[in-house]
Amino acid sequence: MAVFRDFKKEGIDRSAGDRRRHRQLVRKAIRENIGHVISEESIIGQSGDKKLKVPVKGIKEYRFIFGENAPGVGQGDGDSKPGQVVQRDRQGAKGLPGEPGGDPGEDVYETEITMEELIDLLFEDLNLPDMERKRFHILESERLIKTKGYRIKGTRPRLSKKRSLVQKIKRKQGLERSRDGEEGDSEPVPFHEQDLRYHHKVVTPKVFSNAVVFCIMDTSGSMDTTKKYLARSFYFLLYRFLKTRYQNVEIVFISHHTEAKEVTEDEFFHKGESGGTMISSGYRKALQVIEERYNPALWNIYAFHCSDGDNFSNDNADAVRCARDLADVSQLFGYGEIKPVHSLSWSSMLEIYKEIKNENFVTVTIRSKDELWPAFQKFLKHDKSERRAQAANA
Repeated sequence: MAVFRDFKKEGIDRSAGDRRRHRQLVRKAIRENIGHVISEESIIGQSGDKKLKVPVKGIKEYRFIFGENAPGVGQGDGDSKPGQVVQRDRQGAKGLPGEPGGDPGEDVYETEITMEELIDLLFEDLNLPDMERKRFHILESERLIKTKGYRIKGTRPRLSKKRSLVQKIKRKQGLERSRDGEEGDSEPVPFHEQDLRYHHKVVTPKVFSNAVVFCIMDTSGSMDTTKKYLARSFYFLLYRFLKTRYQNVEIVFISHHTEAKEVTEDEFFHKGESGGTMISSGYRKALQVIEERYNPALWNIYAFHCSDGDNFSNDNADAVRCARDLADVSQLFGYGEIKPVHSLSWSSMLEIYKEIKNENFVTVTIRSKDELWPAFQKFLKHDKSERRAQAANA
């Protein structure tokens, strides 16, 4: 049976609005510092319910601070403006090295955020570019949408208090009309089970276009520990993005050295290889899988390749030809060249890939973990129409 309680002002949490505004400020600060957050090695591979400590500059949690009770400290003359430092403690000016100084520093507030919350913030404005609706291969996914009318039966969370109150008022008015002409004051009318109304939700099919994403990674001997960490970090971002934003996307993992093979997710992120490098082998494997399982007329195809750019010179021509073929059947083909600042390798595929004129072929260079997020954004914010406009203006 439903229980209705009288409204009381006592017990109202008047600080709820302050906490909500504080959370909004923290959320904004995290978004502005997201590049530094995502570059932390500790988040790679973490589960969704794992809580992460994120340092956020410039925001301090609201609290009472007790000073030394010294007269005149922090006291203005009445003409101060917001943000103006009116007085500073004079003890402890900037000292010698090794001695405490008195200059103000930048506040750093450390907040906790779950991996799922961080992922939502990361990918809020990103999408797979140029997604097209394929005619013959569209899947449907059931999803609850907004309420559609009311019912007299339902679960407690779906109770409509407003509509229930309206029903009670109608019943009360009906009783008063039936008692018209009778003497005496009208008795209060309490809520009754027949007054209760519940929101009705309907399940409707939502249409999604099919998409497949190819993750191609160089696992040759020249890919040392740092390079593999950067490559796997990029693919970790891509994997979480796809699983968060899309329901029907399929992911194909391909690793290559002189030969390429399709591998499982666990092998892709944890297994190492060795040997020489023939980049074309990875592209040929992707084209083979596309021909066997993913007709470009039915699927939106996206391909991403990470390599250090060290390739067998006799394979360069085949790599360009296969890259062009892969770009022809893809919505987007992204090539990320991993070149850490301390790398001794000078070879690169970026100059060679300039022969490829496809608008959907995008290249980036990743030198450190701080460049992971900008590279990721460049790929997923790429749009062919914007690229054409930029070319026309140039």
